[in-house]
Amino acid sequence: MKLLFDQNISHRILPLLPEQFSGSTTVKNEGLINAHDLEIWEFAKSNNYIIVTQDADFDALNTLFGFPPKIIWIRSGNLKTRDILDFLNDYYSDLLSFESDKKLGCFEIIKLK
Repeated sequence: MKLLFDQNISHRILPLLPEQFSGSTTVKNEGLINAHDLEIWEFAKSNNYIIVTQDADFDALNTLFGFPPKIIWIRSGNLKTRDILDFLNDYYSDLLSFESDKKLGCFEIIKLK
C-alpha cells in the first residue's frame, strides 16, 4: 500500500513504516511541501498513492472530484508520529479492504479524547 503523507504528518514516519507500506512517501520528499492541495491531489492520483492527512481539505476534494486518490483522514487532533504509525498498523486489515473497495473514497480514523 503506497501512502502519501500530507505536510501535517512528520516525514520522520517513513523509516518507521513496516514493509506493507513500502513505496510510501511524504509531500516534503516529493517537493510538494508548499503546494496547493489540488496539486498534491493530482500527484497522488497520477502516482497511485493514498493520501494520509489530518485535515478536511482532501475529503472536500474527494467530495468534489471523486476518487482516486483515496484518503485516510486521521481525525484526532495533534498526534505524535508513533501514534499515527500505531493507527495505520491497528487498522491495516480495514485499510486493505478500503483500498480495494470501489465505492469508498475516504477512510476516517476518529479518536475521541
